[in-house]
Amino acid sequence: MPSHWSLLSIGMFVGYVSGLFGKGGSAIATPILQLAGTPAFIAVASPLPATIPGTLVATIAYLRQGFYDKKVILWSIAAGFPATILGAWSSKFTSGASLLLLSNIILIGLGISFFFPERHAVQRLAKEASTDTDAPAGNVQPTETPKVRRGVVLNLSIAAVVGFISGLLANAGGFLLAPLYVKILRLPIKTAFACSMLVSVVLAVPGTMVHMALGHINWTVVLYLGLGSIPLAYLGAKSAIRMPTRLLTPTFGVVNVVIGALGAADSLGWHLLHLS
Repeated sequence: MPSHWSLLSIGMFVGYVSGLFGKGGSAIATPILQLAGTPAFIAVASPLPATIPGTLVATIAYLRQGFYDKKVILWSIAAGFPATILGAWSSKFTSGASLLLLSNIILIGLGISFFFPERHAVQRLAKEASTDTDAPAGNVQPTETPKVRRGVVLNLSIAAVVGFISGLLANAGGFLLAPLYVKILRLPIKTAFACSMLVSVVLAVPGTMVHMALGHINWTVVLYLGLGSIPLAYLGAKSAIRMPTRLLTPTFGVVNVVIGALGAADSLGWHLLHLS
């Protein structure tokens, strides 16, 4: 097992990255914990409750700036929560290795797509360049989000699929929600981050309860990861809010490719480092 200082450092890194890129953090923490010598089932399950406080704190930073979409959040929770329960229940029937590999391949593809923005995204980036920020979505007029209004079915489908995967893989789902919100629902990237983080907190609850019952959660790991992640998650969110969208978008793409590649390698049993 890693030392307490190592766990604290991992928590700080995971907290900052998750706040910066709208991810719950468990997808980032799990491979790092495994590389640091944490037993696999603890590395998978313990980040779920550990990252909830930091994710909530980071979400507050986005919400205060108006970066949210109420309908996306509510529809996502409505479809994602029961799907997560079903996925967690199904985890006892499958290892989930193939699904994990597929999820990370999809994540790599989504990451690459951020290097080649569609025409509508280019136009939006040009409009946002003058203010170096997204237009807050929380209080926009209905005419400003016609695609979101017409995309309820897509919203429900995304949440249901990601929720099931989250429950099956003991993951909060943020690693897939944020890029899918941008690419399919056409949300501005910072709004997508805020929605993803808030929904991830809710989706983490069923998985936490299931793995708690199975005895897979090490509460020492939870404590030190949480202590490290909380202040840095807020700092990461504030950094993202200040960062120009034209810089944040390709950086987000790179991060998705890296996380997807590491996750795919891990699902195939490839380990770059063995730390004890």
